[in-house]
Amino acid sequence: MELKMIKKYTLILVLFIFCSIQLLAQDDLVALLDEVAPVTVQPVKATFKSGRVINLHTNERVAAGNLELRISHRFGRLNGGAYQLWGLDQSTIRIGLDYGLSDRLNVGIGRSSYKKYYDGFVKYAFTEQKSNNSMPVSVVGISSMAVSTLKFADPTRDNLFSSRMTFVNQLVIARKFSDQLSLELVPGWVHYNLVATAEDQNDIPVISAGGRMKVSKRVSINAEYSYRVKTKTNAANLNDFTNSLSVGVDIETGGHVFQFQLTNSLPMLETGFLTETTDQWKKGGIHLGFNITREFVLKHKK
Repeated sequence: MELKMIKKYTLILVLFIFCSIQLLAQDDLVALLDEVAPVTVQPVKATFKSGRVINLHTNERVAAGNLELRISHRFGRLNGGAYQLWGLDQSTIRIGLDYGLSDRLNVGIGRSSYKKYYDGFVKYAFTEQKSNNSMPVSVVGISSMAVSTLKFADPTRDNLFSSRMTFVNQLVIARKFSDQLSLELVPGWVHYNLVATAEDQNDIPVISAGGRMKVSKRVSINAEYSYRVKTKTNAANLNDFTNSLSVGVDIETGGHVFQFQLTNSLPMLETGFLTETTDQWKKGGIHLGFNITREFVLKHKK
């Protein structure tokens, strides 16, 4: 009996030693392979599917030599009822073009029916999230300018072109947490060259956040919110407006991305939706809208 027990434990010990040697050999082999051909650290791709969550910029950019056409519509208020066909009788539109000067640097221009704004922006990627988490976030800077071309309310006064101009600077800090979830934080600063009264804010800090949740291979649910920071108590250009809140769905079909959304923001350029949103969700001021994007390859990479 004792001899059988000794043989049994001897066999277990031999198997344990053999397995340990095998594991050590595998570890040594992996280490050797890492030294000979180390795993390449890759930038994380497709944090978001588009350059916009809904209205808000994302860290995504148009590739070098590519041109992206974006057509955006926002209809009237849903609470207009059947008489207004739940807002479909009215429409605000923006048409924009984004071009990739390089994979890091984009430029864009746009024209909105809202206040007849022309806008342009520059977008540059400072860092990109890395697959090994050595860089946990992507950081992209955006600087934009808008010019309203509405006729001056009083043409008899000394009206300056600079009075029409507004500027927005933003920093997009984005992270792809998984294949399903991506989030971003976007601190920004809106500057008006001219405001109505001395009590109004020429400079309005805005803190925005956006997110994307994939529900299938080609469909995701998106949301964004922007909070305006008051620095003057009686600033009418803040008290008369509200914060922007939008939710939507992205549907990818080949080279197109369709975005359908519900939003309280009628304007679609930065100056407008960040600081000139007038409608409120709780009062039924909700607009149905959509974005359609199409990307064209103008220069093929060598």
